Amino acid sequence: MKHSGKAAQSALKLIGLSLAAVLVLLLVAFLAKWIAIFFLSMIWVLLGLWVLFVAFTFYFFRDPDPMTPSGKNLVIAPGHGKVDTIDTTTENEFMGGECQRISIFLSVFNVHVQNAPVTGRVAYFRHKDGQYLNAMRADCADFNENVLIGIESIEPAGAKVGVRLISGLIARRIVPWISQNDPVLRGERISLIQFGSRVNVYLPMNAKIKTQLGDRVVGGQSILAELA
Repeated sequence: MKHSGKAAQSALKLIGLSLAAVLVLLLVAFLAKWIAIFFLSMIWVLLGLWVLFVAFTFYFFRDPDPMTPSGKNLVIAPGHGKVDTIDTTTENEFMGGECQRISIFLSVFNVHVQNAPVTGRVAYFRHKDGQYLNAMRADCADFNENVLIGIESIEPAGAKVGVRLISGLIARRIVPWISQNDPVLRGERISLIQFGSRVNVYLPMNAKIKTQLGDRVVGGQSILAELA
């Protein structure tokens, strides 16, 4: 007869699908059992790795209180790290042209809290999106995400000091704690850059540099220059 046996075929198809579903569930259960056994056997290794991660995280985000010097007209290091560039450059956004630059490289082992280099007012604040090139390159500020903070000093009055916070290959987040027109005190905490990065300091041409290439500086504490 016409269409004879089609119902049975549908039944067999449904039975086959249900059998496949059962086999898949059994396979998943079998694999889950062995995965569970594997992870249970690795539990102390995983806990050990987590403890190391916690210890490194606390170490990385350490935030010691700086011993900020009190001398007149001093510019202190905004970041912890190695001074690897001292030169003359052009910074038009805040400094308005030619200025001196001191660049500090922060490795993943340095403190990554930044401090205000002088006492004054945040007269300029700009965030710029960009790439994440290796911060060991002194020219990475031209390409990488960065935040430029311009401070008008009160000692001497009106002197301009710029601080550029630069992300790096590992650093992917800059967290400023200040904004436009905020007052800042020398040594005050102003930002955090997570993981390896770079900080540029821009100074007037008549500022007297007090640091040298290769110096290891402490943020909020080491003297970089003296303003005229």
